[in-house]
Amino acid sequence: MPTLLLKNADVLVTMDGTRREIFGGGLFARDGVIEAVGTNLPETADVVIDAKGCVVTPGLVNTHHHLYQTMTRVVPGGQDALLFGWLQRLYPIWSRMGPEEMFVSAQVGLAELALSGCTMSSDHLYLYPNGVRLEDTIDAASSIGLRFHPTRGSMSIGESDGGLPPDSLVEVEVAILEDSIRVVDAFHNPNAGAMVRVGLAPCSPFSVSRELMRDTALLARDKGVMLHTHLAENDEDIAYSLEKFGVRPGQYAEDLGWTGHDVWHAHCVKLDSSEIDLFARTGTGVAHCPCSNCRLGSGIAPVRAMRDAGVNVALGVDGSASNDAGHLLNEARQLLLLQRVKNGADAMSARETLEIATLGGAAVLGRDDLGSLEVGKRADFAVWDVSGLEAAGSWDPVAALILCGPFTVRDLFVEGRAIVREGHLANLELGTIVEQQNRLAQRLMEK
Repeated sequence: MPTLLLKNADVLVTMDGTRREIFGGGLFARDGVIEAVGTNLPETADVVIDAKGCVVTPGLVNTHHHLYQTMTRVVPGGQDALLFGWLQRLYPIWSRMGPEEMFVSAQVGLAELALSGCTMSSDHLYLYPNGVRLEDTIDAASSIGLRFHPTRGSMSIGESDGGLPPDSLVEVEVAILEDSIRVVDAFHNPNAGAMVRVGLAPCSPFSVSRELMRDTALLARDKGVMLHTHLAENDEDIAYSLEKFGVRPGQYAEDLGWTGHDVWHAHCVKLDSSEIDLFARTGTGVAHCPCSNCRLGSGIAPVRAMRDAGVNVALGVDGSASNDAGHLLNEARQLLLLQRVKNGADAMSARETLEIATLGGAAVLGRDDLGSLEVGKRADFAVWDVSGLEAAGSWDPVAALILCGPFTVRDLFVEGRAIVREGHLANLELGTIVEQQNRLAQRLMEK
């Protein structure tokens, strides 16, 4: 079985139960599983990484993305719109995408995440035009080497029925459920160390029916997979819920079985105190997307209140058409800054932010085998060079990851396998996929 030794880290951030930080530390892994952490380690291994001048952290975890949107960054006419107007501008463009666009855009988005220290990402794919299938993105993740938690999203209420998406992008609900069964049976792996797990994810309460929300929850529980959707993203979202359903989004979710440890909601910018208490009580997770919330003018999510109440909070970069970047470490910095703007300079520390980006993400996605560097966990970790310009003069190299930068990861390992080495993708030529992305984006523009 292959072995891996990482040694000489200036600081190894474990995120274990006591949040140990080990100076001059390292780890030893065998067959993708950590066997030892600290300074007293074996002297040799099949792969040896010298982390002198570096901080080592658990891999970052991204809990909300729309990877296909990397093909449509900064589209004119959508750059200055609120959520609903932005969607109406982009839907017609997305309707022209096909399997090739989905695959390449996912490669680009996942490469961007990997270079920002991310070892696992979810994805919310809720539109399937022109023969697109969920496995287009699964194949892309495999080519990069990241752990992947794709979700079979859906939309079933088009414009003619009072919804936001054009009718051409919605699906028949029976077909949605049938394909949900297909992808779970084909790709979901519930075991420890799984590289792919699949979730079910109707796009939002304003793009599917009450019946599909309920039936999807029932199906997910039957299959033992997680549930995901957008919730309480902005004031328009709240107004829609009150007008159409007569209740706030949190109550709507609870009524349809959309709370619990197997559920995580994206954004939740406008949760009130009763909804925060509901999520804390039920173990419902939240994917916080600070840059997207700023970009769309949605507001500042009550992360401090959620954390204080015991809600599981993680980070998401959201779609690159509403961010318009996918740099997860920068997302962490934005989280810290916004919580300080809202609540004061002592409202969020750099280390709590890093915890949310690592252990928090693993917890929200139900991965107790990930998120920390300790014996028995998978060897998913990021090596950050803090000896250069970005952190020059910093007294605290761990806090520097959040407060300084921006950083590109030096090395990234998933299951003990190299994904990034010396700042470059280990498995793909970045220039090639960027060229493919630009060519396909140009074709969309010309259409």
